[in-house]
Amino acid sequence: MEMTLKRKNKQVAVAQETVGKPRRRAVDRGVAAPVVTRPPETLSVVEKKSQVVAETGAVGVRRGRSNRRSEQTIANILMVTENIVLQSGAERISILDVCREAGIARGTFYRYFASQDELLDAFARHKREQFHISLAEAVLPYQDPDERFAALIRYLDHYLEHGRARRLLVAAPEYAFGFFRRIFHDSVVRFQDVLGIVFDSWEMRFGIKLDRELVCELVIRYVLSELLVPGDADRKTLPRRIGRMVESLATGAPPRARR
Repeated sequence: MEMTLKRKNKQVAVAQETVGKPRRRAVDRGVAAPVVTRPPETLSVVEKKSQVVAETGAVGVRRGRSNRRSEQTIANILMVTENIVLQSGAERISILDVCREAGIARGTFYRYFASQDELLDAFARHKREQFHISLAEAVLPYQDPDERFAALIRYLDHYLEHGRARRLLVAAPEYAFGFFRRIFHDSVVRFQDVLGIVFDSWEMRFGIKLDRELVCELVIRYVLSELLVPGDADRKTLPRRIGRMVESLATGAPPRARR
């Protein structure tokens, strides 16, 4: 009986000692502590750039060189196509002649163009884009409405005097007429874009809403008529004549007689 009481007292004493002490966390020495990694969005710009360069640098260089080589080849083919069309006409152009003049194999040609018709379509699109890009470069630097309109007239005058459109009309009339039909409506839209500030100025000056599409169409038709039937009058008077035409459209007054 006495031994039983001593055993119980000892158990109570041990329990009281363990209550006041903090428990130790069990550590499994066999498992490594987790590694803290930064999420992708916390990487520095330099680190991200290094990863991108390491992964795609070589491929990007190869693709860039390949694209530049393809662009140069296509530009060379289109330049040769223009020379052949201006000399012999569109009907007599042949893929063999283009390959020989461009210094390429037929396989290289067919890598970019499936047929002669596709080549001529690409050539027409190329000439159209060339015309509009050159027009924008000639007129967009001018922010004054009158200066921009004058720049447009200078560009059209230079196009009529030094462009190859008249030579194309003589060498390949059927192809030339088809080309003019294809670019006509697109040119009307492009002209409205580049002449936006000019029309705004004219509308304020005349106090009336202009039919911008009609004005651009008349200007383009004038250029086409000059290609077909060159006028005897000096083209230096073109800005004044077009100005009178626009004024008559805006005010309803008949244009003054030419002297």
